[in-house]
Amino acid sequence: MIAAYDALMARIVAASEADAILVGDSVAMVVHGFPSTIHATTEMMCTHVAAVRRGAPEMVVIADMPFLAARRGVAAATDAAGALMQAGATAVKIEGVMGHQDAISHLVESGIPVMGHLGLTPQSVHQLGGYRVQGREPRAAARLREDARMIEEVGAFSLVLECVPAALAATITEERAIPTIGIGAGPSTAGQVLVLADLLGLDPRFQPRFARRYLEGHETVRDAINRFARDVRTADFPTPAEVLA
Repeated sequence: MIAAYDALMARIVAASEADAILVGDSVAMVVHGFPSTIHATTEMMCTHVAAVRRGAPEMVVIADMPFLAARRGVAAATDAAGALMQAGATAVKIEGVMGHQDAISHLVESGIPVMGHLGLTPQSVHQLGGYRVQGREPRAAARLREDARMIEEVGAFSLVLECVPAALAATITEERAIPTIGIGAGPSTAGQVLVLADLLGLDPRFQPRFARRYLEGHETVRDAINRFARDVRTADFPTPAEVLA
């Protein structure tokens, strides 16, 4: 699963061997420059979901429910999830489970597929004390296992495990019938997710240990821009062949 946010990148992902696109609320940080995901709104998410759907009309597209969207009651959660589905999502992803089990159940019963998300849940980063590995202590690990059971019980079709110990992720994967998708959770989950900007190495300031770079994209893009600037300054661009008559 690849996190992408616009039609151009969605077309590239759609032409690849990836299985699904996640329109994550990380768009608030990666595209809009906010310091955290809590700045994503339903309107913002719908705009990017629609763009991704236009770029990848046949792909599975999962959209993050933004901050507090699942916490304002069943009606509000249904409105937000419905808007994301109408924008083009195949399913929605909801962080956590405690306190909004009824909302998840209602969405599933209403025909909206729901993906769960446990471990490091970025929308709760202030409560968690920062971007830290979750579930290291026995009590916390037991809580995550119970939450995973509950997420499956209320009807989620899959579960993202973010920044949890690999052994715990393996245990949850073995215990649950729904597939798990890891990010910083080791190799034993059923799948993995990466943000496309991280995979391509587009931000040299940001490289989580668990996010493998498959390209030093920031260097490639910077060098191409520098070549363009030099060609303009030396009058090597445009050439006669590139001038419209």
